Amino acid sequence: MKPRSAKGILKPLRQATLCQIETRLQPMLPPGCLDNNPSKAHSRKRLLPLNRTFWCWLWQILQCNTACREVMKQLSMLLKLHGRSINENSSAYCQSRRLIPLELLRRIYAHLAQKAWTHTPQATLLRGRRLHGLDGTSVRLADTAANQKDFPQTSNQKPGTGFPIMKIAALFCIASGAILAHATGSLWNSELSLAAQLLGFLRAQDVLIADRGFCNYALVVLLGQNKIDVITRVPTAIRKIDFRKGKRLGSKDALFVWNKPKVRCKWLPVDQWLGLSQTLRVRVLRVRVRLPGIRVRQITLMTTLLDPVLYPAEEIAKAYRMRWRQEMCFDDLKTTLEMAHLKSLSPAMARKELSMFLIAHNVLRCLMAQAAAQADLQPQQISFKGALDGLRQCSIAMAQTRSKSVRKTLWRQFIKGLGDDPVPQREGRSEPRAVKRIYKYQKLNKHRRLYKDRPSRNQRRRQQRRHNRGLI
Repeated sequence: MKPRSAKGILKPLRQATLCQIETRLQPMLPPGCLDNNPSKAHSRKRLLPLNRTFWCWLWQILQCNTACREVMKQLSMLLKLHGRSINENSSAYCQSRRLIPLELLRRIYAHLAQKAWTHTPQATLLRGRRLHGLDGTSVRLADTAANQKDFPQTSNQKPGTGFPIMKIAALFCIASGAILAHATGSLWNSELSLAAQLLGFLRAQDVLIADRGFCNYALVVLLGQNKIDVITRVPTAIRKIDFRKGKRLGSKDALFVWNKPKVRCKWLPVDQWLGLSQTLRVRVLRVRVRLPGIRVRQITLMTTLLDPVLYPAEEIAKAYRMRWRQEMCFDDLKTTLEMAHLKSLSPAMARKELSMFLIAHNVLRCLMAQAAAQADLQPQQISFKGALDGLRQCSIAMAQTRSKSVRKTLWRQFIKGLGDDPVPQREGRSEPRAVKRIYKYQKLNKHRRLYKDRPSRNQRRRQQRRHNRGLI
């Protein structure tokens, strides 16, 4: 029997749907980032080199994080069409994924975020300064000993009843919705400590928009040292605002001087804490929200944009209202792409899997920005779910033809179709943080070894009859 050559095995894969994804999305990545390194892992050209492993993984994420077995099934079925066969065991694919450097994945999604921003129309709000959003969320991990060690579950849960929890702080580009950087930690890490790791990704003259959890003296001072302005909501339950004591700039708009707290922030080193200024000049304004469906009718904002002429209160309030888009980005990641539960069995692979989700998210944001630019729309008017569904179906259609011109036509029609079906403007739409899905089964409140199934309906009826007769 003639031995199989690598070239003979790889040739049939050119018709795969994942190959069509590779062909169209490759120009978005940094040049040469997926080339094999002769002195490191993926040095030999085999069935799963670095580039093919990456595109297989991305295809897997775009299929709503399907199983590794399905990736190998696709490769196996395509090769069988040409009379060849491979081992369908997913072990080789998983080992190849493990060899991909985490820093490479982070560099790719940061490059994609910059790519999405270049296709996004420049905003005129706040004198055209670039707006960034900062927020945190959490995801569940596979319940393994390694994950529990690095990301322990909450202390009020019994062993065996919960999942390891990874806390995430992410930095968004509000204009495009892409994610620029992220930091991870356990439940014992505060969001402020994770946010401090992301300050190096901001540039001078940027404006950071965050919720009340990031209204922190030390964080605002550190950002001001790098000429980065902040817009946050004031936690009025902790810090009381009396506009009679400030320098009045307008109705419910005044300048205040905040003093440095006496207690050091635990996430900040001692030398940096001692180097912070003793006072901070801020602008506080109270905004009335009149949109229907909004829960809060009046909010208090703090900003370091002190000039009321250059930065009117209306523009600051409008910029803060745009912060809700990053909440929708987390919803796209955790609901549409199904990132709420990561399947990796080790902390290192969980971090890589998270980075792959961010790459998939930023890829779709790039496509949405391109479609919006062609249709003269804003990126938020393009459906994220529509972009995901369209990409999957377009790759399947392109795999059915061998003509390059037909593939290019299909791709152009896909991008145009995203702009032809914009999301309607829904100002003030209510987005409650609640679910209406009713679960049939009760929650597991003890370890599965100790859990006893609920009695069946007939058993419960018999017990009730015995109880009524006084036998129990």
